Amino acid sequence: MAATPLPDVVLYTRAGCHLCDETRDALQSLLEDRAATGRPIAHVREVDIDADPDHRRAFADTIPVVELKGRRLQLATSPARLRRFLAEGLDTFA
Repeated sequence: MAATPLPDVVLYTRAGCHLCDETRDALQSLLEDRAATGRPIAHVREVDIDADPDHRRAFADTIPVVELKGRRLQLATSPARLRRFLAEGLDTFA
């Protein structure tokens, strides 16, 4: 039986968003920490909300938004909240 593939972590962002840059860096650091301790990690896929009018309408006031397994964390700027969010979404794959 094949292992269940890990879901992508989706980061909704836009150019020039310093909060998005900070969240990107925090996600990278948190995933590196998870990898160093042998916990499951996931690929981060970025979505530019300005490339799609529906995304722009949905997320313009709440970016950065992080999505994992259908759950969303809006205004995802706290490393502690991001850590918990990743653990809730990825630790079931351990």
